[in-house]
Amino acid sequence: MIGAEIRNDFPILQQEINGHPLVYLDSAATSQKPRPVIEVLKRYYETDNSNVHRGVHTLGSRATEAYELAREKVARFINAPSPEQVIFTRGTTESINMVAYGYARLQLKAGDRIVLTPSEHHSNLIPWQQVAKVTGAQLHYLPLQPDGTIRLEDVREAVTANTKLVAIAQVSNVLGTIHPVKEIAHIAHAAGALVVVDGAQSVPHMPVDVQDLDCDFLAFSGHKMCGPTGIGVLYGKRKWLEQMEPTYFGGEMIDIVELYDSTWKDIPWKFEGGTPIIAGAIGLGAAVDYLTDIGMEAIRDHDRQVVDYALDRLSEVQGLTIYGPPRGGERGGLVTFNLGRVHAHDVSTVLDSEGIAIRAGHHCAQPLMRILGVPSTARASFYLYNTKADVDALVHGLQTAKEFFQHAIG
Repeated sequence: MIGAEIRNDFPILQQEINGHPLVYLDSAATSQKPRPVIEVLKRYYETDNSNVHRGVHTLGSRATEAYELAREKVARFINAPSPEQVIFTRGTTESINMVAYGYARLQLKAGDRIVLTPSEHHSNLIPWQQVAKVTGAQLHYLPLQPDGTIRLEDVREAVTANTKLVAIAQVSNVLGTIHPVKEIAHIAHAAGALVVVDGAQSVPHMPVDVQDLDCDFLAFSGHKMCGPTGIGVLYGKRKWLEQMEPTYFGGEMIDIVELYDSTWKDIPWKFEGGTPIIAGAIGLGAAVDYLTDIGMEAIRDHDRQVVDYALDRLSEVQGLTIYGPPRGGERGGLVTFNLGRVHAHDVSTVLDSEGIAIRAGHHCAQPLMRILGVPSTARASFYLYNTKADVDALVHGLQTAKEFFQHAIG
């Protein structure tokens, strides 16, 4: 496992909440930021702050150089063929919406099929609903197995000649299921369909190689991988990005502007209208440096060990229902559960009184909640700064909650 000393890189973890040391188990919502990222942001605003791609003065040149260097770092991080195929966005949601509005709405037609799973985050579901309403395309949902996995034979059956797009999360933000994206891409491409991957919960936690996956688009957020909020990435294959229309117009995304028509710059800049998220991109570049120094294989191995330990310890809590793949299965760095009939918000409130931060609610996955037959769940999500001691604290906190709500557990 990654050493517990890495927690010293994260200033926010060095505090008490409600009289207890902070145990932060909500990294699937947003990760904490290491000191190197915070210092890069501070240094940028203190020494280099300027707009990019337009000023010819020294500050403008420094800011532009740092911004484009961050793009190069991200491209290497996901093994993109070129930095031009990395577009900076506000996050995963915006990245997926850009594909939906700039590509799918223009390319799909009535009778076409979009394949996805019912466990998708709303951000990888609603955009495709909107595409279907405008184009007449049909949504087709893959059946979920009881542990939240999908079967490749169901993918082969669902992806027909009419299928134009498969949209799927590489890791479920609720169940933690790791879906076989590479195999799905092979099936989709054989039928002539494109694959859009929601990488919000995978890119921060495991090596992701877009050329190996052969995905057509990949979307992810910086704030879930030690970077700042407000910055994200859309990767795309060059041919699709060149066909895709911009979503935002104005600023430095233009080539020539006439009174009645305009043309755009080449990729990626045609997608980055207005003043881009300069500090966010530079901060994301620093986060990529930080994670690369530790090693994504090491982070994936750390997640696996913490989650396996959590599944073992949580199984000791009577009355706890755990969702998702079993121990040793293809599971990401999170565990979702319910404690008897106690509402997840109440469980979270008791845990907060013990200094433990988890997530409670529908996790932007209401259709999945209906499949599970619950209004909400509690979710503990782990990252490189979490230890087995954090899991022990969670189990102790759940025992406290169990005593408090004994009447609702039975």
